[in-house]
Amino acid sequence: MKTSLLTIAIACLLPAGSLYAARLKDIVDIEGVRENQLLGYGIVVGLARTGDSQQTVFTNQSLTNILERMGLSVSPTAIKVKNTAAVIVTATLPAFAQPGVHLDTTVASTGDASNLQGGILVLTSLRGADGQVYAVAQGPVVTGGFSAGRGGASQSVNHPTVGRAPNGATVERAAPSIAPKTLVRLQLRQSDFTTSERIVEAVNRKFAAASPPARAENSGLIAVNIPPEFLSRPMEFIAELENIAVEADRPARVVINERTGTVVLGKEVRVAPVAILHGNLTVEVQTVETVSQPNPLAQGTTAVVPQTAVAAKEEKARTVVLKQGATIEELVRALAAIGSTPRDIIAILQSLRSAGALEAEVEVI
Repeated sequence: MKTSLLTIAIACLLPAGSLYAARLKDIVDIEGVRENQLLGYGIVVGLARTGDSQQTVFTNQSLTNILERMGLSVSPTAIKVKNTAAVIVTATLPAFAQPGVHLDTTVASTGDASNLQGGILVLTSLRGADGQVYAVAQGPVVTGGFSAGRGGASQSVNHPTVGRAPNGATVERAAPSIAPKTLVRLQLRQSDFTTSERIVEAVNRKFAAASPPARAENSGLIAVNIPPEFLSRPMEFIAELENIAVEADRPARVVINERTGTVVLGKEVRVAPVAILHGNLTVEVQTVETVSQPNPLAQGTTAVVPQTAVAAKEEKARTVVLKQGATIEELVRALAAIGSTPRDIIAILQSLRSAGALEAEVEVI
């Protein structure tokens, strides 16, 4: 059978050799100022008989524990409630979040519930990695989908066993963030020696002093001493620091997704002088089932006989010649001009990398 062609998306991001100016807040993080993940276990009630079944034992145990705290003693084996579902609740605690701040939470079923639509999350404690409770969550769950019907006649839209509770959590304990006092450490989101050196130069130029405040400790970490005039107001210093524009350097990279036929190419990628010859070989196999009917007087039986036909077609090699200093944009245009398919381009790029003619990092995802 023939292989269907894939679609290709080619992004020539930047002009060759050019950079772009980005704010520091877009390319670095401040050490100690970070988000924290919260996790909790709870139950959702009020479901229309779409909750966990009797086989999900921990749901009944959870409901029993809640009733006991309210002064009602019930055996877990005596409970048969289909309107309840056990869930895992997750949330993200922002840096410097103070008690009283509301957070969005994500609620996901852990049992065999079929739908969380219309349910209400019962008071759930959300803990951090240190085991401390930082927030509590409660409120209606929004699924954005539904599931209707039963047995073989059912239909689902989106994913009804996962939902969100907008503003469903309230912070009860301040986030464990560390505010810089005399030293600010900048963590590059993509470590690069050139970018870190440019950041140091821009910061020292912005806050000119007898002793330069910034220094690069490595390719991914920059230490900045807070100037004396900002020691009493470090937040103002960080605000000015975040808005410094720096030309971030990016390595030449080619990203290939062979499953979807997507190729993302940076325009700064260079190709060494090379000649490319590429041809296609197509093999088509067709099988036709025919019925073999014996003569009326013969004592044979009717049988189905497969008839197989094989056809091979090889196209002439197509040639592309690239000269010194050719860019990836010129390569893509040349390959598109000769009618190359996405698989052709992927194969050629991988071959160029193996031959040492592609001056870029190739990443396959």
